[in-house]
Amino acid sequence: MRTFQPTLILAALCLLALAACQRQAAVHRTSGHVFGTRVEISIYGGSPERAAALSGEVLNEFDRLHHKYHAWQPSMLTALNDAIARGQPFAADAEMVALLQSATVVAERSGNLFNPAIGRLIRLWGFQSSDIAPQAPPAAEIRRWLDARPRLSDLRYRGTTISSTNTAVMIDLGGYAKGYALDRAAHILRRGGVEAALVDVGGNLIAIGQPGQRPWRVGIKDPRAAGALARVSLRDNEAIGTSGDYQRYFMKDGKRHPHIIDPRSGYPIDLVASVTIVTAGGTDAGLRSDGNSKPMFITGPAGWQAMAAQMGLSEVLLIDAQGKVHTTAAMQARLAASK
Repeated sequence: MRTFQPTLILAALCLLALAACQRQAAVHRTSGHVFGTRVEISIYGGSPERAAALSGEVLNEFDRLHHKYHAWQPSMLTALNDAIARGQPFAADAEMVALLQSATVVAERSGNLFNPAIGRLIRLWGFQSSDIAPQAPPAAEIRRWLDARPRLSDLRYRGTTISSTNTAVMIDLGGYAKGYALDRAAHILRRGGVEAALVDVGGNLIAIGQPGQRPWRVGIKDPRAAGALARVSLRDNEAIGTSGDYQRYFMKDGKRHPHIIDPRSGYPIDLVASVTIVTAGGTDAGLRSDGNSKPMFITGPAGWQAMAAQMGLSEVLLIDAQGKVHTTAAMQARLAASK
């Protein structure tokens, strides 16, 4: 009878254990394209079939939200905007009412630097289009919509019926709906019982659980070069959001014109390259990671710290147009701990 050396048996057992760990630690990734950007769902553990089914459910939800809140293709949002322009009430639903009311809270906290009601200015600059081209809107037209002072606070609610006291309001949720989509994805995946997952919607991400022994690690994009400027760890129910001038923009007369419009001047911001924030907790971490970054971007290098405090944000990284990096102490600590 053949016998085996104990060391050989131990080595075989170790190899089996390692293989089991590797199988357990598999990350299943599914990607798609929605909201005009790339999305990726990474699910840790479980079978590929289960991950594919859950990822498909998330992508279907993204598609639903994309078509419901599209700013220029026919949608429930464009139907609301058309009704507002006619001075008529609109029969919405509870989801839309809740989303607009939450956006109003962010707008008022920021002193309306975050202002999704300036859709007419966004359209005037050509950013309500899949193909962005250089624009030079007449100053008189810009002044016209500035003087109309559209605000989300102009909206009135009677149950799920929405009306507006200001027909100049045109809502564009391009700086808010992606964050809501992250929260919906997290809800679907938690309900599906995933151990850990990471959802990325165009650079806005939310983490669920932890993939093994370490948290999820994500990159903060360099706005002027390929690759990441830094990497940070994200723990359960933490989200990271970036507003930048490098995805939706046009160049004119040697100057960069990004899609983020200053509602005070009516012109695109040219002082900031990107702002990244981390939010955590509750059922709206994704939503907060999206909308809350805009006021710092608009305020710029001179006032971003005061605005961060006003918005209740402790972890902020701002890169100005000259490439200088500014951070809060809490964000600097997170960056150092993630090395």
